[in-house]
Amino acid sequence: MTLRERIAVFSRGAGHQDLLLMVWIFVLAGAFASSARAMGAVDATVHLTLQLLPTQFLVPGLFISACVVSLCMGTSVGTIVALMPIAASLADKTELSLPLMAAAIVGGAFFGDNLSFISDTTIVATQSQGCKMSDKFRYNFFLVLPAALIVCVIYFFLGDTTLPTASDALPSTPYAMLYKTIPYIAVLLSAALGMNVMLVLLLGIGLTGIVGIADGSSTFMEWTGSLTSGIMGMSELILISMMAGGIFALITKQGAMERFIHVIQRKIRTKKGAELSICLLVGCVNVLTANNTVAILSVGDVAKQLAKHYGVDARRSASLLDTTSCAVQGLLPYGAQLLMASSLAGISALSIIPYLYYPMFIGLIALLSILMPSRK
Repeated sequence: MTLRERIAVFSRGAGHQDLLLMVWIFVLAGAFASSARAMGAVDATVHLTLQLLPTQFLVPGLFISACVVSLCMGTSVGTIVALMPIAASLADKTELSLPLMAAAIVGGAFFGDNLSFISDTTIVATQSQGCKMSDKFRYNFFLVLPAALIVCVIYFFLGDTTLPTASDALPSTPYAMLYKTIPYIAVLLSAALGMNVMLVLLLGIGLTGIVGIADGSSTFMEWTGSLTSGIMGMSELILISMMAGGIFALITKQGAMERFIHVIQRKIRTKKGAELSICLLVGCVNVLTANNTVAILSVGDVAKQLAKHYGVDARRSASLLDTTSCAVQGLLPYGAQLLMASSLAGISALSIIPYLYYPMFIGLIALLSILMPSRK
């Protein structure tokens, strides 16, 4: 291709409709996080959490909260946006590690991203393999449940420290500022009701302005200023995501993906080989695209053909596609989730990865389920 043609392909990839939808979510997420912090919603939520939970239960509590929110919301990015500022403030007011707290949120966010009925990865995986979402959910739930339980235990022991209850960080009347938590409560409830993530974030942004201006903690100009600063804080994340989309479009245009898939297909001899190939395909494409939904879309048809030819149940292939992509996506330092988490927490994405036990364990359990001598 000529240079002009390469630029055109790159631009189409960087402007893909799925990627642009994610960009708008980044914009709204940055605005909500910044405005919530400016009007005191984050601090009020942190104070309430410290009042209700003993310190040793904070980390597993955050993980379980992220699991529930992501299961209701169906998006890992939206869950990270809603809970990461709380985790960062809790770490600041205790002696718990900020990367550990951030990892608990990110890990729990992938629990719902993998299982939720309204998750884009679940929808794409089931549609591409031709099975019902309810069937895939039941099949997949018992695959990831052991990982979630193990991670809860690990986080409990990592967070079990002999700390004071951070009473010096609490106000004298911890419930006096309870009304400031209204934006977060509204975001979580609307997510639980299945509202679209963009509408959820718009609702949260509106409530931060209403509550902040009503109690005098901010003026209209200060509120709009916080929205602007939050959006600008997402600019680096948006550029990186668009560059990743453009690079993958160039790779696909030049036929590299077709050759890679052909090489893997020639090595398959058994049913287990087909299952391993499905995992390898979606995992490698996920590394290239840094987007688990795009990865499942890219290899969905090939995975369906392999599953049909070697007798792999459609629910099984859908589960492997979704679980493997979430495991890989959760460990990518340049993936949207870790970039978002690191941006909101103010730390490096690489510092979070050593504590991301949930993506590690779901990947390991999926692999063991393939390698086991016999299974139903």
